[in-house]
Amino acid sequence: MRPQDRLMELKKERNAVILAHNYQVPEIQDIADFVGDSLGLAMAAAKTTADVIVFCGVDFMAESAKILNPSKTVLHPEPKAKCPMAAMCDPAGVRMLKKDFPRADVVAYVNTSAECKAEADVCCTSSNAVKVVNSLESDLVIFIPDENLASFVQRSTDKDIIPWPGFCPTHESITVEKLNKLKDEHPGAAVVVHPECRPDVIDTADAVRSTEGMMNYVRESPKKDFIIGTEQEMLYRLRKENPGKNFYAVPGALCPTMKLITLDNVLAALESMSPEVALGPELMERARKPLQRMMDIGRGD
Repeated sequence: MRPQDRLMELKKERNAVILAHNYQVPEIQDIADFVGDSLGLAMAAAKTTADVIVFCGVDFMAESAKILNPSKTVLHPEPKAKCPMAAMCDPAGVRMLKKDFPRADVVAYVNTSAECKAEADVCCTSSNAVKVVNSLESDLVIFIPDENLASFVQRSTDKDIIPWPGFCPTHESITVEKLNKLKDEHPGAAVVVHPECRPDVIDTADAVRSTEGMMNYVRESPKKDFIIGTEQEMLYRLRKENPGKNFYAVPGALCPTMKLITLDNVLAALESMSPEVALGPELMERARKPLQRMMDIGRGD
């Protein structure tokens, strides 16, 4: 029996749903019930009627699914699949910043640990970060943990943003030089980049979008050729849903920890019902409030 067929059997037996991020390898995207960005995945997790959630992504995503579904079983097939940017931020440091700037609101990018979310007033994703920041009462915002996304948001708000010095190594590897080379090879192609990219990369782009925003931009664009400035597996879904259009990845834009999720360990997780995400009830309650507020605010433009 193919692994995919056994997975379908186990999903039915366990009343399970498989959620996968856009950066997962194609074979994982193909067996998922929902593929999307962080906000879409959080919303899908919050709405599911399944008893078991298998989360194909990095650690903070699986944690968020558990926080939004404390009574459900959430499986993260590979505990080593961690987000390096989320690991750059610690709750003690956030508490120190809050003490130094007591009138500031704290916005936690969803790419943070549950402990850091618990210190925030509201969470955000790249698709609604500007909308979230502009919704706050305070004119001073502590933004964790991505300084590039904080810089992008600062362009679209009158509020003063205090950025945490973190970054996504995958998006940091996308440079103007790499984009210019691709533009020379594919003249006329639209350049669409993620807001986690460097400020100078943002300046060279035709559009700056979350991964789901990229899907919408490409779908609505009359252009046929696109240079995509985000993790390379995004191109699989773009090609799948936009036949007849051409997509070009930035060399080296690869998240190695996303690739630790495989068909084998997804299958093993459903067979053994482990590894299970476990968080304390008090932590989940504190982290749920900013996550729920993020979802209530919804997507940005």
